[in-house]
Amino acid sequence: MRSQSEGRTSEARSRLLDTATRLFYAEGIHAVGIDRIVAEAQVTRATLYRHFPGKEDLVLAYLNEVDRALRGQADQAVAAGLPAADTIRALSRSIGDGIQSPGFRGCAFLNAAAEYPDPESPVHKAVLAHRQWFLETITELLAKVQETGAEPAARHFVMMRDGAMAAGCLFDPVLICETFLHGVERLLQVYAATDYSGAADA
Repeated sequence: MRSQSEGRTSEARSRLLDTATRLFYAEGIHAVGIDRIVAEAQVTRATLYRHFPGKEDLVLAYLNEVDRALRGQADQAVAAGLPAADTIRALSRSIGDGIQSPGFRGCAFLNAAAEYPDPESPVHKAVLAHRQWFLETITELLAKVQETGAEPAARHFVMMRDGAMAAGCLFDPVLICETFLHGVERLLQVYAATDYSGAADA
């Protein structure tokens, strides 16, 4: 059983992370300072630094939370036990729902990569790790539809997803999602009917 002190510590950390997540995503990481996070989370600077030694640690925790949520969505789609193509459709609809949600401001990972371009930055590396997981997840699903050309087709899917995420906060999100889902459907049709590795090189 947790002590009251442990409960307060956990609550303070959650409040800090929730506040940072909201502000980083809505306004940008570099635009939000530690003082703002401390004030809105209603904790002291000492409390923040006890949980997150530096701002970068807080940024990494923020990205980890987003990563965990997206992995959960993927796991839920896979656990439904649908054929692989239908699982990809379900994931695509989930992406579309996110784009149409209130306060959508693009992909948290692409946004973070733009603010941390240094390849040696731990934040940049966290972005690449997430993207590699996503590419591998789509590749594995496509390989169940047809083994040949799964990786090129997955890269195509990821590129369409990136475009939809970027455009979704700039233009009509409903139209963007319709275009994205149409593109996914066309990709699945072409992929299932052809040697996609050859089509990708053409």
